[in-house]
Amino acid sequence: MKEPFYITTSIPYVNGEPHLGHAMEFIQADVLARYARLLDMDVVYSTGSDEHGSKVAETALKLGITPKELADQNSQRFRDLMSKLNVTSDRFIRTTDKGHEQRAQIIWKNLSADIYKSKYVGWYDVRQEEFVPEGQVEQERTDPSHPKAYQRVEEENYFFKLSKYTARILEAIEGDELKIFPATKRNEILSLLREGLEDISISRPKTKLDWGIGVPGDPDQVMYVWFEALMNYITVLGYPEHEDFKKYWPAKYQIVGKDISRFHAAIWPGILLALGLPLQKNLYIHGFVNIGGAKMSKSDGNVIAPAEIIDIYGVDAFRYYFLRRIPSYNDGDFSWELMDQAYHGELANELGNAIQRTVVMIEKYQQGLIGALPPSSHDAAVYHQAIKDCRFDKALDEVWDQIRGLNQYIEEQKPWQIAKQGDTEHLGSVLAYMASNLVEIADLLLPFMPDTAQLIKATFSEGVLRKPNILFPRVENPKVPKAPDIRAGKPVTG
Repeated sequence: MKEPFYITTSIPYVNGEPHLGHAMEFIQADVLARYARLLDMDVVYSTGSDEHGSKVAETALKLGITPKELADQNSQRFRDLMSKLNVTSDRFIRTTDKGHEQRAQIIWKNLSADIYKSKYVGWYDVRQEEFVPEGQVEQERTDPSHPKAYQRVEEENYFFKLSKYTARILEAIEGDELKIFPATKRNEILSLLREGLEDISISRPKTKLDWGIGVPGDPDQVMYVWFEALMNYITVLGYPEHEDFKKYWPAKYQIVGKDISRFHAAIWPGILLALGLPLQKNLYIHGFVNIGGAKMSKSDGNVIAPAEIIDIYGVDAFRYYFLRRIPSYNDGDFSWELMDQAYHGELANELGNAIQRTVVMIEKYQQGLIGALPPSSHDAAVYHQAIKDCRFDKALDEVWDQIRGLNQYIEEQKPWQIAKQGDTEHLGSVLAYMASNLVEIADLLLPFMPDTAQLIKATFSEGVLRKPNILFPRVENPKVPKAPDIRAGKPVTG
C-alpha cells in the first residue's frame, strides 16, 4: 500500500478577494503534494474557504447582499485562482457545506468534557476575528476612533479548557512530535506556551452574530468562527467515522501564514488532544509578501492581483518567483522590476538560453538525434532535504546552481569548436551530457514549474529532439522601464 500523505493550507477568509499571500501558500503546498506524488505516495491536498463570522456578515451588509452570496462569489474566486496557478488540490471544503456543519457539531459534542459556560469581558478584533487577550492588546486600538479599533464586548459565551493542554502541547513541540518550521516561529510558539495558555471563548451570542454554526443544544449561541474553521482539517476527511479520516489523519504538513500561527500551533493541537487524536506532523509557517517594500493595502493602492502577474509572465514564472525570490523562512518583496529581472535574467537568460543552445546544436550537428543519455552525476541530497524542510527557495537554489553549471560547461567545452575539428564522437558525448543535464533539471523542476519541466523532458528524453518553442520569450511589460535584451550577448552556437 502507498504511504498516505495529507497536506493542508489554511482556508482563506471570504470577506475579500484572493491576494498574493494566498497564491504563494497554495503553490507552496502544491510543491509538497507534487513531490510526494513523485515519490509514489497516496496524496490528499486539501484547501477551501472560511465563510462564517462577523467580518463576512459586515462586508455582505455593506455590499447589500447576503453573507452566503458573498461567500459563494469569493469562494469561487479562490477556486479560479488555484486553477490559474496550476495547483493540484484534491479537495476544497467550504465551512458552509452541510457536511462540515454537521461534523463540527459532532466535534463540539465530543469536546463537551472540556467546554463550559462563562462570561467574556474584553476586546474583539473583527479584522482578525479574534478574541484579544489582555497581554496582546494594542492600546491605540482601544480608541473607538481608530481605523482598526477593537470592539469592547461583554457576553456570556462557551469556553474551551485550552489551559489544560499547555504542558502536553509544549512537550510535543519541544520533542518535535509536532515539528514547526522555521526555528524562529517554533521559538515564538514555545515562548507563548511557556507563559501558559488561557482558556478561550469559543462561541458568540446570536444577538451579536447569527452568521455561524449553531452550538448543539443552545439555540442562542453560534460557534466562534476560528474554533469551527480549524475543524475543517478533519471534517473534510469525514471525521469521525469515514475511512478517509482513519487513513489520512494525522496530516503530514499543514501550511499557514505567520499571522495565524497561534491558532494552528496552540489552539488546534489543544482541540486534537481533547479529541484523543494525534497531532499534525509538520507545521510550516510562512511570512508575508510586501509590495515594493511596503505592506499590501487597498487604501495605499498597492494591491496586485495574482492573475495580473500570471497574464503577463505565465504561470510557471509566477510560481518560480514566489517560490524562490520570496524567502521561505521570512517575509519577501514583490515589485514589477524584480519580477522582470527574475523572468529575463534567470528564466530566459539562464534556463531558457541553455535549452535553446542545446536544441540548436543537436539539430545543427546531429540532425536532431540525441542518442542514449548518460546517467545522472549530480548529488541532489540537499535539494530533497530542502523540500522536506519547506525551504523552497533553497531547493531552487540547488537547481539553479546546476543550470549555471551547465551554461559554464557549454562555454568551457565549446561544442561548436569540437564540430569544426570533426571529432564527432566527442561532440556526441558533450551534447548528450548537455541534454541529460536538462532532463535531470526538468525532473528537479517538476514540483515547482510543472509545465516547463514537462516541456524540457518532452524535448530531450526520447532520443530524438522535439524542437520546442522558446520557453521564456521576451516580455514587454509597460509597468517596467524597457531594458536591452540581456540574452543578446549569448550567441546560440558560440
